[in-house]
Amino acid sequence: MAKSLQDQLMGAGLVDNKKAKAIKQQQRKQKKQQPKGQAQADENKQRMEFERKAKIEKDRALNKEIKAAAVQKGLLAQIRQLIELNKLDSSAGELGYQFAEGTKIRKIFVNATQQEQLSRGLLAVVKQDDRYLIVPSVVAEKIAQRDATVVVALNEKSASENDDDDPYKDYQIPDDLMW
Repeated sequence: MAKSLQDQLMGAGLVDNKKAKAIKQQQRKQKKQQPKGQAQADENKQRMEFERKAKIEKDRALNKEIKAAAVQKGLLAQIRQLIELNKLDSSAGELGYQFAEGTKIRKIFVNATQQEQLSRGLLAVVKQDDRYLIVPSVVAEKIAQRDATVVVALNEKSASENDDDDPYKDYQIPDDLMW
């Protein structure tokens, strides 16, 4: 069995018996002066500090989630307000306007001017609560900045209606032509 450090020092002659007893006595005094629960209290303090820091981190994460949810809710409210304030009445429409939503083809009924404006990109189709509504393209672009999934159909505006290079510019398109 290995000897303690004190025994080894005494064996080497560096420390005598009298000095060893004095050191032991001093160690006993220090133990008695230190309260019995001091070590346990220090351990409890460390554990409490660790738990407090963990709770603070958990609260920060929860607050971040709550703020993100509030921001998302605010964006949805802005989108709903933009649609409600700028929607065009298409209830009296007799012409069908077809557009693609994902992999499905949808159809809404519009009047002739709305159909022409939809095809030129001046109007757009947006989806709100399983309804398809028509709004101006400027409003649709603002909505797309907030949530692009709400805008279902928005054609690009043509730069100029009459191209000088167009070989068919002299031919009239029939009014009753449906695509």
